Amino acid sequence: MLATATIKGGNTLTTGGTDASVPWWSFTKTVLAVAALRLVDHGKLDLDALVEERPFTLRQLLRHEAGLPDYGSISRYHEDVAAGKMPWPVTSMLAAVQADRLLFEPGTGWAYSNIGFLMVAQAIEAGSGLSLTAALPSLVFDPVGLQTARLAMSADDLAGVEMGAAAGYDPRWVYHGLVTGTVADAGYLLHALVTGELLRPSTLSAMLEGHPLPQHRSGTHPDPAYGLGVMLSATDPQLHPMSHTGEGPGSRIAVYALADRVAAVWTTLPADDDAETMAHCLLS
Repeated sequence: MLATATIKGGNTLTTGGTDASVPWWSFTKTVLAVAALRLVDHGKLDLDALVEERPFTLRQLLRHEAGLPDYGSISRYHEDVAAGKMPWPVTSMLAAVQADRLLFEPGTGWAYSNIGFLMVAQAIEAGSGLSLTAALPSLVFDPVGLQTARLAMSADDLAGVEMGAAAGYDPRWVYHGLVTGTVADAGYLLHALVTGELLRPSTLSAMLEGHPLPQHRSGTHPDPAYGLGVMLSATDPQLHPMSHTGEGPGSRIAVYALADRVAAVWTTLPADDDAETMAHCLLS
């Protein structure tokens, strides 16, 4: 069933499917990027200063150019998640992936890294003087008027969140943090970002300066690049869909904008004979 409403600015929002909160998975990276860049706009963080005396900058972290490895490459990580085990302490995770051994000199390569965005989350806390749980509403959710977006810190925080076949999942396995909310709120957030409600024009332009990724070309992504917490097109990020996809146990999400038109879709990954659940929105 579809529902249509006219919202602020005369935009039309069309929604369908479940209206429950869902996990935003790696769309959380876009949320973190917005929070960090708002702190840059407020003079609390510097895109090109070294992060806590480490050999990389906030810009390099946000664009996956810091050379950090990723815990997603560790098979035992996926095995323990699937087995429902307790998340590893951060220090144990960093040791398991040998995070102190960079894959390349910062700024000379590209490697997708959830650990990099863990460090972005830590930079947000340091720059704002707030816990991430408090910083994200202050910097991102409240300015846009989001009603459902939350940072999940424990399995209890996922009560009432549609998790598909991943009931009982512990969000602490997502070390940079896992935001949940309705698909409509994900669309509202991206719309506010691309229409200039959240960042200064120069900062938004910096966000859309991408690292070209020709090695990842596909039929779906013929000209891929990665900006500051956003996936985009290498040749013309303003005129091609941009933002982020995400996937985790039980479901996947995609939230993309083309100019000021936003589309978001979330769907479960059915286990056995379970029926698929879906939510989607179009904001135009």
